[in-house]
Amino acid sequence: MSKRKLDKEEAPRSCRPRSAGDLVGAAGDQSFRRFGFVQGSIVSRWAEIVGERYAKASSPESIRFPAGKKAGGVLTLLVDGAHAPLIQHLTPMIVERVNRFFGYAAINRIVFRQGRPAAAAPRPARPQLRPVPKDIGEGLREIADPELRACLESLAAQIAASSGPPALSSERDDPIPLINRSD
Repeated sequence: MSKRKLDKEEAPRSCRPRSAGDLVGAAGDQSFRRFGFVQGSIVSRWAEIVGERYAKASSPESIRFPAGKKAGGVLTLLVDGAHAPLIQHLTPMIVERVNRFFGYAAINRIVFRQGRPAAAAPRPARPQLRPVPKDIGEGLREIADPELRACLESLAAQIAASSGPPALSSERDDPIPLINRSD
């Protein structure tokens, strides 16, 4: 008989596709823990926590908790030198927002370290849409979803710019040779 316990059910394997965020998030968790982050999303969502303005001047470096506890930790922030006094005055607000992000009193103190935070990757610029002809665009004004309307306007503009339905070129009118295999 097998030494494995039969009463425990193993999780069934699923052949469903998983999102890249699920896979990368789990792989990055070990790295974040090594550098003092219990939850790696505080790094990736720092701009949401403190706002775009303060995220440009600061970035979280590590969170250290007392031995055996997961509350009352110390957050170390890397702050651009000239912005340090402003960020220091905002310490109570940052502590409150970080604790709200965690859902419990995870940190109670912030330590500042002077340095230049890494610049965020620039967002790619969206292509500008050409104006839609009025006869095509009137029916699209009734669509409430702005993203869907923009996609449909782009499609309508491309159709209006074309010279009709696609056609095969008649340059080579060589017939396809027939192969008679019954011979």
